[in-house]
Amino acid sequence: MDYFAPTALEQAYSLLARDPVRIVAGGTDYYPSRPAGPPARDLMDVTGIAELRGIAQVGDGWRIGATTRWSDIVRAELPPAFDGLKAAAREVGSIQIQNAGTVAGNLCNASPAADGVPPLLTLDARVEIGSDQGIRFLPLSEFITGVRATALQPGEMVTAVIVPPLPETAVSAFEKLGARRYLVISITMTAVLLVLDEGGRIAEARVAVGACSPVACRLGDLETALVGQDAGRAEIDPAHLSSLAPIDDVRGTAAFRADVVAEQIARALRAAGGRNG
Repeated sequence: MDYFAPTALEQAYSLLARDPVRIVAGGTDYYPSRPAGPPARDLMDVTGIAELRGIAQVGDGWRIGATTRWSDIVRAELPPAFDGLKAAAREVGSIQIQNAGTVAGNLCNASPAADGVPPLLTLDARVEIGSDQGIRFLPLSEFITGVRATALQPGEMVTAVIVPPLPETAVSAFEKLGARRYLVISITMTAVLLVLDEGGRIAEARVAVGACSPVACRLGDLETALVGQDAGRAEIDPAHLSSLAPIDDVRGTAAFRADVVAEQIARALRAAGGRNG
């Protein structure tokens, strides 16, 4: 096994084009999931590539580098539309994990319970993908294709997450349910982003739910139905949750998840709208 630590994207692209390598950054998903014995593939540590880390405003949107840590998200000065993402960042394991785990790693691991995915979906995030053939972009909703599966092709790597311009008045929130308060994999989680009119009613809604389907997803029918409602008293029609497909596992039953989601969405709406409780 070889270990590579490139300091420039061109070096990383060259290594990816030459031989299959496993990309590691924080390693918070890679090392716990490794079987016993030596790694079967060479490793490429991308944390030394400066272009991959940091949060920057680009035009009216934002660019989050692939190796940006979750603790970087927590500390960043970002508009209220990112409050949901910041709340999710605080739920990614312990503080030690937040200091090591990366945004791209959370996406590429493609767990149905990845905390970062629902809030990034509500931000309409796109994934920037690089290789020696150039750069391409995919909506996050198309990047994660299934459980532990992504649209990355051989020779490609995630280089950034791009958030397009957002309404100046957008507000957001994130709710997570686990078996305990900290260091827990989600049973269900919900992110919302709202734009409220002058009367405090919902003018635009984005709702994404994770850990209740193979891939976290937006609830388009619910988003449409929420327009015009008061965020603090919004009605959640169970029919608008029909696209979810919760399962039974060690953390909870499908029926329990289905019961929880509607209340969790209502709480997230109240939190985003300024009415906690």
